[in-house]
Amino acid sequence: MNFLKIIFLISLTGMLFAEKVEVTSDAMKAQDVQKEVHFMGNVMVKQSQSWLHGDTVIVYFDENNETNKYEAIGTVTFEFKKEKSHYKGSADKVTYYPVKSQYILTGKAVIDDLINKRHVNGDEITLDMITGNANVKGNKKRPVKFIFDMGEKKK
Repeated sequence: MNFLKIIFLISLTGMLFAEKVEVTSDAMKAQDVQKEVHFMGNVMVKQSQSWLHGDTVIVYFDENNETNKYEAIGTVTFEFKKEKSHYKGSADKVTYYPVKSQYILTGKAVIDDLINKRHVNGDEITLDMITGNANVKGNKKRPVKFIFDMGEKKK
């Protein structure tokens, strides 16, 4: 019975944000008391034109049974698309806060901005999909790297 309740909550969350969220994996474990659903093995999360692939994805719910955050762990690859933004990349861990439309990428984080033709990598990247702002942190062994195209020179 709790399993059906968790599936209903995931479906309801997708309806609240007016976009269907589809999760496929090799296995799933619902933890009703902790308000978590764990997807394990070859996990693919799709929402509209965006997708995320990882070894494990955990969906967390708040006290109102609304989706609080998603956490993808392992070798994570992704493609995030919104109206005027399009990003591809990878990280060891990706945390997504759907209410704020914010992603936090940690561990060998890499993002390619396909619209503005920019590339950034660092130890931790915070990406706000609403504003397009990114905050990047590096460390002594892996400093922040930003690569961009200046375009052609006009004569």
